[in-house]
Amino acid sequence: MALLSFAFARDNQVALDGAQLLAGPEATLNGLREARRAAGCPLEPETLALDAFQTALARLYDRAGAQAGGGEGESELAFDLEETERAGAARDLLEDATEAPVIQLVNQLLRRAVRAEASDLHLEPHEDGLRARMRIDGTMQTVFDRRDVPGRRVVSRLKVMAGLDIAETRLPQDGRIALRLGGRAIDVRMSTLPGHHGERVVMRLLDRTAGLMALDRLGLSAAQSAQLHRLAALPNGIILATGPTGSGKTTTLYSFLRLADRDERNILTVEDPVEFDLPGISQTQVNPEIGLTFARGLRSILRQDPDVILVGEIRDSETALVAAEAALTGHLVFSSLHANNVLSAVVRLRELGLEAYLISATLRGVVAQRLVRRLCRKCRQMQPADDATRALFAAQGLDAPESIGQGRGCPACEGTGFSGRVGVFDILEVDDALRAAIDEGATESAMRAASGREEATLFRAGLEQVARGETTLDELRRVIGATS
Repeated sequence: MALLSFAFARDNQVALDGAQLLAGPEATLNGLREARRAAGCPLEPETLALDAFQTALARLYDRAGAQAGGGEGESELAFDLEETERAGAARDLLEDATEAPVIQLVNQLLRRAVRAEASDLHLEPHEDGLRARMRIDGTMQTVFDRRDVPGRRVVSRLKVMAGLDIAETRLPQDGRIALRLGGRAIDVRMSTLPGHHGERVVMRLLDRTAGLMALDRLGLSAAQSAQLHRLAALPNGIILATGPTGSGKTTTLYSFLRLADRDERNILTVEDPVEFDLPGISQTQVNPEIGLTFARGLRSILRQDPDVILVGEIRDSETALVAAEAALTGHLVFSSLHANNVLSAVVRLRELGLEAYLISATLRGVVAQRLVRRLCRKCRQMQPADDATRALFAAQGLDAPESIGQGRGCPACEGTGFSGRVGVFDILEVDDALRAAIDEGATESAMRAASGREEATLFRAGLEQVARGETTLDELRRVIGATS
């Protein structure tokens, strides 16, 4: 159990982990002296990198809080997120405080969502009470569904934290909450929606300290990684990441920036929201309320002498046109687009009003992707592939594996059989044949014939993940759909 207060440990970068003295890269002499005094013996510090120290700090004080409260779901410790002394400042979730039960409940919910690495937290009032659910690895999991929770007071507390109007319950509202958990900066985007039994609240949680993800962690094959390297090395053009909401497009775009980030390149982004802080890269947050849209931000960026531009999403015809103009004038543009597959991205650009000659002249590559749940490494079992599975692989021109994975479920994965997610990718590099078909305004089927691509390429890529034991056929069908 930690013997130092959390605020002292955080500010002085020292912590006691049993008989170990942990120190951050900027540990203070006063902190080391006080930690040794509290331990009662002259411990030698184990110096950790900043990320490792913050992770250890969150683990130690989070565990202490759960033990003090008598269990994960029943902790009585309050973790006040609202900073009254410094307006707009983030309050740490692990700060001890004595507050009202509603504040305790809200902070416990947020803390649990952050610890579970949930992407979204939902609060849904109904006739019999309030239900709270989290989206973890793309699927919804119920936290509680209780009759005794004061739903309106919980929503009011969240609206106060997000700077929203608590008196307005008839209109949807959007806000933001900045918080921290043991040094991790968490950005919460909150949306309210009026309903028959009260306001429904959905919060999107973004870990701003997560940083860029290396390509080898995305789930790419060696050939696909080589394709991304080729695309990121291009001097100009548009490269798109496509897929539905929550398919990891932003993560892929940031990985592109990791490849393109060179000392001789000037890289700027315009995003909504800015999900991660990228050192050495200028990032701009769009703000439609004052007229700062993607298109206007992009036009302004072009006057900042950029080499590489990231546009969070191409949503309208103006943004699409400005992106194409930027690519024509020698810039490399990364962006995302809502499309089901790589070739439908061309159709979508046409719907946004781009002329065929502009698309063929600027589009260099498209990445279609989905996220499937990864089998838990602790309870995964390999089973022999049956005849139906072998036939499915053969129909896609793949060699059937001898065995495929199944998750039994264990405490580590909370009985789901899955832990984390892995990407399924289909990458298209636009060649001369496809460019000619685009320029002629060819249909999607005609473009598929020109590119020599199979209709179920994304599903085929998913089968390769199944063959590697990363996921299951049922999960693949759930995310991508059934195919034969």
